[in-house]
Amino acid sequence: MDTIQTSPHDATAPKIERVRHELKRRSLVVTDAERITPGMLRLTLSGEDLADFVSLGADDHVKIIVPAADGTEERRDYTPRRYDSAKRTLVIDFALHEAGPITQWAMSARPGDVLNIGGPRGSAVISNVERWLLIGDETALPAIGRRIEEAGAAARITSIAAVADPGEQQTFDTRAALTCHWAYRPLGEATDASALLAVLRTVEIEPDTFVWVAAEASVTRAIRAHLTEERGYPLRWIKASGYWVKGKADSTEKFE
Repeated sequence: MDTIQTSPHDATAPKIERVRHELKRRSLVVTDAERITPGMLRLTLSGEDLADFVSLGADDHVKIIVPAADGTEERRDYTPRRYDSAKRTLVIDFALHEAGPITQWAMSARPGDVLNIGGPRGSAVISNVERWLLIGDETALPAIGRRIEEAGAAARITSIAAVADPGEQQTFDTRAALTCHWAYRPLGEATDASALLAVLRTVEIEPDTFVWVAAEASVTRAIRAHLTEERGYPLRWIKASGYWVKGKADSTEKFE
């Protein structure tokens, strides 16, 4: 377990604790499948293998593992949207923005189907933060939703999410003070940062706000550049990830 305090001389600086978990493969059963919006599918999984499941960070990832046509396995990263070790349940949301093998499996899943997962390998636990700005596309909504719903009453959260249309908006149950902004653009323009940037330019970022960004890699890069170059926002208050890369299967980018 490694603890990173990004500014040891600043008592208000965010703290990021990296916690490693035992890597374990788990066999789970689908108990429910629900379209929470036209483009977002939610699967609820259960099984005794979840008895020791641990996920400490809202943007953790597990590997979803399904058989491939050639006899190998397809593996992709997904966020544990919600879990309850005592009840042995795990919820995972699937953005249906592409028809890859994992998405295809999820769309055809029915109660009783078996799904294998691995991980999470580790968690990044962010603390010493009360103000949040969460920015992302459909693939980031599970992590954004989890962060919002797990926040305490003292938290003040602003989210900016890019979705195809108003029908893709989600609602969240939270104790935090929450302001949601939605940026609309066709799925075919998911690599265009302009919709998110247009909304972001209208949002005031108060000091000591932790900005979390996740989207297609080029979009994340553009948002990060806007924050640091146009607005002079300090890097120690930003965590940015490219959750996917256009044209590349199972690819991510991290921006440190």
